[in-house]
Amino acid sequence: MNRFSYHRADTIDDAVRALAADPAAKIIAGGTNLVDLMKYDVEKPSTLIDVTRIEALKGISETEDGGLRIGALVPNTTVAYDERVASRYPLLASAILAGATPQLRNAATTGGNLNQRTRCYYFNDVATPCNKREPGSGCSAIGGLNRIHAILGASEHCIATHPSDMCVGLAALGADVHVVGPDGERVIPFADYHRLPRDAPQRDNTLRLGEIVVSIVLPPDAASHGVHHSYLKLRDRLSYAFALVSVATALTMEGGTISSARIALGGVAHKPWRRQEAETALAGRAADEHSFAVAADLLLDGAQGHEHNAFKVELARRAVIRALGQAAAGTPQSQTDKRIA
Repeated sequence: MNRFSYHRADTIDDAVRALAADPAAKIIAGGTNLVDLMKYDVEKPSTLIDVTRIEALKGISETEDGGLRIGALVPNTTVAYDERVASRYPLLASAILAGATPQLRNAATTGGNLNQRTRCYYFNDVATPCNKREPGSGCSAIGGLNRIHAILGASEHCIATHPSDMCVGLAALGADVHVVGPDGERVIPFADYHRLPRDAPQRDNTLRLGEIVVSIVLPPDAASHGVHHSYLKLRDRLSYAFALVSVATALTMEGGTISSARIALGGVAHKPWRRQEAETALAGRAADEHSFAVAADLLLDGAQGHEHNAFKVELARRAVIRALGQAAAGTPQSQTDKRIA
């Protein structure tokens, strides 16, 4: 671990000033991802800016239009078990409970989960080339061991995946990310927050220099999908494992017909994966396997596997069909009994 300075910020403005003044500085809150990466020498911040005392980043509150604001410092456990989240946005609660362990969820924050970095083997190993860690050095996963890697949205420079479960739920719900920086406040639609790798895989998101996340806002219209939802996570073991493929889906139903649909995939791309045409194709369709298969094919159009992960294409297709079936039936995947319903 490298030597670093430490700054405890008292206000959002204090944190923004400190971050803008030093491009090599990093925000720290729960530290469940950053501290590990510092131990591996993957992250070498010059300064850690501690934001845990900033009251404005805490709490869950109603918005004027009936949505829900979740502060960047709210622990994942608190979000998952908040009565308003559990009743109005159960898809988000389920996605959070599918991730990590209770101990980690108690420490991990909303903002930290949003900004966690990939779990690519090569990114975590400083002895190997990695364009995300050292731009221009090459991607060891291409042609290497790539079982957990991307099948959608990848580039010749990077095939890493985003690891968050929470973010897949937020993507399906169409949340907004509220940030503050040197130029003031900004709202970023969730779909635009994380980036595909293209030729700059070292950039995970669209934050500008000096900007920090202050909250995530859930829209009021997403609450109408509460009954018919499911978060299905497929992984190598039933707990404490990242997704090979995950599906967050929420439907509005009129009898046996789908009125509207939201679908997002995790474990398959550099960001949570959502395609409007797949959701539009379900509107007005019967909630049956044929309709689900059409949506799955649209969502996965262009998917390309590599030597060790080609199986993920068919796995993802089947997972989408299964998750949509669970949502339509009102029998969401349990995160306690993880056997697939």
